[in-house]
Amino acid sequence: MASATDVITYIGVPLAVLGVAPIIYNTISTVATVMKVKRMLRRGRLAGITRGDVINHVIEVELPRYTIAPLGREEHEKDYWGLCEHPSKIPGGSWTIFNWKCHKIGLKTQRIDYADQLRQPQAEIGFEELISFLIDLGAVPNANGFRMLRGSGLWVPIGTALLVSPDKEENVLTIAPLDDSDGNLSLAVRWSSDWRMKDQSSLPPYWVAIMGPSPAGPSTNIADSETSSGEKLAELPAKDGTIIPKTAKYLPTVEEAPPALRCQIGINGLIAAIPEDFEPQLFDELSIDIGHLEIDDMNANTTGIWFASTITAFGTSLETILWNYKISSEILAFAKKDSIPCGILVLLNVVEESATPEWATKYDDEAERREEQMRKLKEQTRAMMKENQLPPDQRAAAIKERNLRTHDDFVESHNAARKRVAQRAETRMVEAIQSPKWDNKLVAQHNLAWLKKEGHVDESHDLRRAVEVLLWRMVNGRELAHELATVLDSWKGFVDNGGIRRVDYQVLKENQVAFANGSLLVASIEASVSAAHGSLAMDVQECVRVWKKVRLG
Repeated sequence: MASATDVITYIGVPLAVLGVAPIIYNTISTVATVMKVKRMLRRGRLAGITRGDVINHVIEVELPRYTIAPLGREEHEKDYWGLCEHPSKIPGGSWTIFNWKCHKIGLKTQRIDYADQLRQPQAEIGFEELISFLIDLGAVPNANGFRMLRGSGLWVPIGTALLVSPDKEENVLTIAPLDDSDGNLSLAVRWSSDWRMKDQSSLPPYWVAIMGPSPAGPSTNIADSETSSGEKLAELPAKDGTIIPKTAKYLPTVEEAPPALRCQIGINGLIAAIPEDFEPQLFDELSIDIGHLEIDDMNANTTGIWFASTITAFGTSLETILWNYKISSEILAFAKKDSIPCGILVLLNVVEESATPEWATKYDDEAERREEQMRKLKEQTRAMMKENQLPPDQRAAAIKERNLRTHDDFVESHNAARKRVAQRAETRMVEAIQSPKWDNKLVAQHNLAWLKKEGHVDESHDLRRAVEVLLWRMVNGRELAHELATVLDSWKGFVDNGGIRRVDYQVLKENQVAFANGSLLVASIEASVSAAHGSLAMDVQECVRVWKKVRLG
């Protein structure tokens, strides 16, 4: 019979060992997992706190959560245009592939059983900042992705690409799972060193380059180095003897042509205009004076508003994706409205009347003149026949009376003709005002032809190129910009008040060059209206309006 010692030896000890085994296993497993997690954190250069519960085999990891923003494009040039040397490989840390400005906003605690469950907290970033930065590097927006995001919001499928690589073969920015998003839009990013990245010389988002007038041709002189309102511009003689206009503050070293300008557009319009030919570090010294185009909350500068609206439309037609400035609904409505009657263009000698629909009363002056001559000839013949039947003394008096009557008829006929011409001119003016109104694009096309004929625009320039030169001239010519804005304000004013009147026609006639140039700007804005509907730019702008902040990981 077994003793108590034997029972303890053969049964109790094995049971005790079996009871301790899970604890030993949990201890070893927990220590191994903690060590693996710490190695992962070290490789990712992450400062985290790791704790292990060996009894329950639970590991807690505290990792910082960051809000991030792109580095300065110029002051951190090397890091801005380069990838991080030690990016994190932990899921959720895809954002660490780039160099960022980071600000710690708290800690996130995770409880995991195994190392592969570890997730790096997603970083918070402004959606517009993120897209702008990636596009600046060379990423290309995916129209289908932004259309789906705009329509479906958080229900857009995971993996949907918003931005693709420069060669459009691989994804850069995609929709990520919502696990760590706290209700925000969740995104993941990647970049390969094999992709072609832009550099400092490329034009960043929210900027547009505008070329000045050609070195030779009518546009170079800007109306003989003078705006249509009489403003003199500074001049520089080139090697071939031509005169290159410029601002007094900026003297270009390129003698063949005026320098292109890089214009930065903000939510209030033009922020800066910088010559394109110089190094970035010199921009502050060479920035052009744009005071006449600046807009702020205290200064509703219509000159700046027209410029900002036109240059935004000019850029939008190039499928520019991001724009800070929003063209006002009033200006968009004005640009879409047919407002200039074709008869007014005829009166301004811009269009031949034969090229317009019939709008004026036709007069047969030749038939009326022949009828009047026949009537007077008959009256004179009858009077002479009567005179021949009179005695000599009465005949002389009758002839004298006939001559006086003929003179009076001549004077009366002349006055009647003048009155008829004035009445017909008045009728023609009324009919011109009431004639069919033409689309602003058609008005601009005819005005462009007129400007070329009058020598104000180079013959080789199309509408887009003419608008570009006008924008360049508005930056460099304060008086020209003010003159264009004044005419456009008057034009918009009579459209808002029901249509053109005689006094409005006189304003257009007295400032016809400015009106013709202004019509080019209006046509450019009108073109952007139709181009913006359903466009990628509108989808992107709507998405960044809805999602101010996103989680990137």
